[in-house]
Amino acid sequence: MQISGLTLAHSDDAAALWHRAGLTRPWNSPEGDFRRALDGETSTILGGFDNGFLIGTVMVGHDGHRGWVYYLAVDENRRGEGLGARLMAAAEGWLREQGAVKIQLMVRTGNEAVVGFYDRLGYEDAAVTVRAKWLI
Repeated sequence: MQISGLTLAHSDDAAALWHRAGLTRPWNSPEGDFRRALDGETSTILGGFDNGFLIGTVMVGHDGHRGWVYYLAVDENRRGEGLGARLMAAAEGWLREQGAVKIQLMVRTGNEAVVGFYDRLGYEDAAVTVRAKWLI
């Protein structure tokens, strides 16, 4: 797998992968998230490619101190090959280059398989509760 930054030309392929991976929600446009990430000066989306086909993604950004990861996805037929770990390592590297000192992510409640994945990569429960409020 080769990892490189995505462009707007990859939007449809990335959104399709995110849908197949179960990462999308009806109230949130993945295409909109894709555009916002690429338009931002402190965010990007990295893609994993095999023979020109997008097989994985990770969206990464920071606030100057903390980095955040979203949309880590690996094609269902390629899971278990260590590709998710490689994408996370690339996201961590990108954040280090940007000067971020910490990385954070959110996992939906009940998604124990994903919690286990992040445990194996050295991520810990941050002992915080995330609160949200819709602004629309």
